[in-house]
Amino acid sequence: MDSDVGATTTPASAPGTPKPASGLRALVVEDETSLAKLLGSYLEREGFETSLAHDGLQAVLTARDVDPDVVILDLGLPTLDGIEVCRQIRTFSDAYVVMLTARSEEVDTLIGLSVGADDYITKPFSPRVLMARIQTMLRRPRSPREAEDSHDDLRFGELRVDVPGRDVWLGGEPVALTRTEFDLLAALAERPRMAFSRRQLIDHVWGQTWVGDEHLVDVHIGHLRRKLGDDATEGRFVRTVRGIGYRMGTGE
Repeated sequence: MDSDVGATTTPASAPGTPKPASGLRALVVEDETSLAKLLGSYLEREGFETSLAHDGLQAVLTARDVDPDVVILDLGLPTLDGIEVCRQIRTFSDAYVVMLTARSEEVDTLIGLSVGADDYITKPFSPRVLMARIQTMLRRPRSPREAEDSHDDLRFGELRVDVPGRDVWLGGEPVALTRTEFDLLAALAERPRMAFSRRQLIDHVWGQTWVGDEHLVDVHIGHLRRKLGDDATEGRFVRTVRGIGYRMGTGE
């Protein structure tokens, strides 16, 4: 594999008619330069301003520089692996992160997701499938309620959720959530009496066309609970419903 270090913008060469510029930025982090260029060209055809990085250290520096909306991140990278890159990016960015991995073992997938990846795809894959995954993420309804509806905050004890404004406070202090964590919380908070299955949460947050291991919901719920100072046993804010999935807690 070519491990040249660099970050560039790639001219579009994927088949099809280019879409108008979307104003969105994408970062492809992949040490196989031919694959990185191919993915970059597909993203540019979708209207993204696209940058490439070929090793982990350059990926972090580029992410700070270009502030991407979407990061396509390979797991196996020189200098820093994808896990560490994702961990570092999550300290300053809420970009959607899709992990690419040649390893099919579930443990690798869950490790990747545990540092804040929103989705994953296993090699080999179709670039068109990856583009569809990305477009699905970007089309996520930011709340089940339309933005023009009532702007009243949703309250669960000391937890306050402003769904249209995408803000969360706990005990009066703001809580920093990733986009996926917020989308999960919003889905639960909007229907606090409903017990959601994993598949229903997948449909709400990732979209009905998403295909993969539904247990990724558990990983993101675990992150959400930790950030809210909650756990599976107490379930103040997110309760486990045995045999079904999850529902919103009362905050008590």
